[in-house]
Amino acid sequence: MGKADWVDPRSTALIVVDVQQGFVNRHSRGALPAIVRLVEGWRAAGAPVVMTRFHNEPGSPYETITGWTKLRTDEEQALVDELAPYADTAAAVIDKAQSSVFTPEGARLIRDAGWSDLVLCGIDTDACVYDSAVDAYQGGYRPWIVTDACASTGGPKYHDAALLLAARNLGDDQLVTSATILTRIDGTQGA
Repeated sequence: MGKADWVDPRSTALIVVDVQQGFVNRHSRGALPAIVRLVEGWRAAGAPVVMTRFHNEPGSPYETITGWTKLRTDEEQALVDELAPYADTAAAVIDKAQSSVFTPEGARLIRDAGWSDLVLCGIDTDACVYDSAVDAYQGGYRPWIVTDACASTGGPKYHDAALLLAARNLGDDQLVTSATILTRIDGTQGA
């Protein structure tokens, strides 16, 4: 399969990772327009969209090991206003207490749907997006990371570090832009 023709809406899902109120800050806000354009383009092509929502449970490793206690309130866990209207028509909204979309529910959904390719966007590039991409790769799926539709709450150095690792561990060709994705999915025009 050539890079130019890889997007098939029947076998490719868009995974929107943790684009939640508690993860949007001055470093990550800039990715929101590209994420919304991807969701709109994906829906226009009739292709499946999956959204994830992270929640940090009391006693989690995030709390006990790293001392991180955010993403506990309903407000922090809510999808951003720009994406909330799309949740009702998503193929699924997966709530997760881990970084990867490959929870038992997420893994079952991806397997049962027969998707071979997963296009990943969201927050944080260096945590939940990267971990989901690596898990996809390890599970035999082809992950695609949409570089301009991801961001890190820690800032550009963490976003860039994650993309550097992804290029090495998943392959440089697996890093794409939203414009590339939107021009290669049936029924849509480039952004």
